[in-house]
Amino acid sequence: MTDAPRTSTPIDAIADAWVDTVAELSPGLATYIGRFEHNDRLDDLSPAGTESRLAATRATLSALQAAEPVDEVDRVTKADLSSDLELNIALHEAGAHLRDVNVIASPAQDLRSVFDLMPTDTVEDWSVVATRLKAVPDALHGYIETLREGIASGVVPARRQVSEVMAQIARYTADAGFFATFAAEAAPVEGHLPASLARDLSDNANAARVAYDQLAAFFGSELAPAATGKDAVGRDLYALHSRRFLGATIDLDETYEWGIEELARMVAEQESIADEIKPGASVEEAVAFLEADESRKLRGTRALQEWMQATSDRAVAELGKTHFDIPEPIRTLECMIAPTNEGGIYYTGPTDDFSRPGRMWWSVPEGVDSFDTWRELTTVYHEGVPGHHLQIAQAVYNRAELNSWRRLLAGSSGHAEGWALYAERLMEQLGYLDDPADRLGMLDGQRMRAARVVLDIGVHLEKPRLDGTGTWDADYALAFMRRNVNMSDEFIQFEVNRYLGWPGQAPSYKVGQRIWEQIRDDAAERAGADFDIKAFHKKALAVGGVGLDTLRMALAES
Repeated sequence: MTDAPRTSTPIDAIADAWVDTVAELSPGLATYIGRFEHNDRLDDLSPAGTESRLAATRATLSALQAAEPVDEVDRVTKADLSSDLELNIALHEAGAHLRDVNVIASPAQDLRSVFDLMPTDTVEDWSVVATRLKAVPDALHGYIETLREGIASGVVPARRQVSEVMAQIARYTADAGFFATFAAEAAPVEGHLPASLARDLSDNANAARVAYDQLAAFFGSELAPAATGKDAVGRDLYALHSRRFLGATIDLDETYEWGIEELARMVAEQESIADEIKPGASVEEAVAFLEADESRKLRGTRALQEWMQATSDRAVAELGKTHFDIPEPIRTLECMIAPTNEGGIYYTGPTDDFSRPGRMWWSVPEGVDSFDTWRELTTVYHEGVPGHHLQIAQAVYNRAELNSWRRLLAGSSGHAEGWALYAERLMEQLGYLDDPADRLGMLDGQRMRAARVVLDIGVHLEKPRLDGTGTWDADYALAFMRRNVNMSDEFIQFEVNRYLGWPGQAPSYKVGQRIWEQIRDDAAERAGADFDIKAFHKKALAVGGVGLDTLRMALAES
């Protein structure tokens, strides 16, 4: 962080105003980035609300295009924000909002998960929660209205996603589901809730449950019959989603072929390490050997959370002394078990003032109660330090240099997840994965990410199967993942459904890592003998979260 704040420019003002606009029009996203002033509201998901966001996007893009950069920071801001706004418009014109149903990141999940990030320390906090709970029915009705518009225009989601989300909703609204337990367990850190507030929470949570049941009924009676049986979204829409998640335009066909080669390389590396773990063993035999080792197991989510936190704290303390400059506010990372059972491990960044720290969340699937430390060690490094937490919290900390857009909203999955995979390999190089079992676990994740590149592009572009028996589809994708991932079948099935419904996201990890490595190698070639990898990392992270095309531009000319 620089000593003196950078003088704000007209482009900074446009970027900061856009964050304010996003917070106003998307209160859920505002909560995610730590803007709590809109915590009593939810997004307007109706067609009218969508049009309001589109109009604001167009107005901001017009203002930005008319502004002239005054320095390098401005140039990066203008390039990245312009690209993001243009892509939002393109996705709207392609009707993406009309078919926005998937198992992990669509309004059905977002309207529930926003409550995970709301302050609940005081009576006043719980009063705001009660007000937002009351807003759930209107938000869901607006969402239904938009999906009905999609049905009328023939722009509909895949039937598989509709069916899976209906099952999720049933869990939300069950007697022991999220809304019932969330209201019943409400309590401030000190004291008790007033009886009137407790009633409001209960009544509004019940109303939210009813509204979610109505959404499920709409899914079953109207949306599912109209939905498409095809999981593939096609090349044109896939290209837009790929740009969205990478912040870069790639050759999809070349990337598919690269993914096949990268997967083969991961398999060969795994086979070599399997032999170290148990001489003569196959990868499957080495995994079975490790899974039978009770010393490498955790039983229950409490043990998982405690191990995650201890591992993270140790990495922060040690790396902060030797390999990275980690400011004090960034040294706090909370490892959490998510209050849902949907699968997935994710990171949420700190608020702008660090009053809410960065958090790693683990949503443990139903039925999963044991965890292998050798498999998951690299996950803590991926989500924490030197992965997402170092990357994202550093941008938040850099207030003196970066405007609020650059700190809180800019970036892409390819930038973030690519860096996190890059960080996994870095930890191997720094000696944190010297145990062959831990390296096998890291490679298991890397192999999965390589497999996802092939699967995702293969399914959505309906490419020929690798065995030449037809084209990629859901059944072939599931069998392919079962061959390439040593994890529970519940996890694999969830993951495949996620890829089918969230096109372009899964490849952004491995493709993002590839682009990060290309950018580093380009920098090394330019610098020659003067190249300093530590200085490169510092400079790259100082740019903040941007699209990978923007990052390449910024580092090539810095």
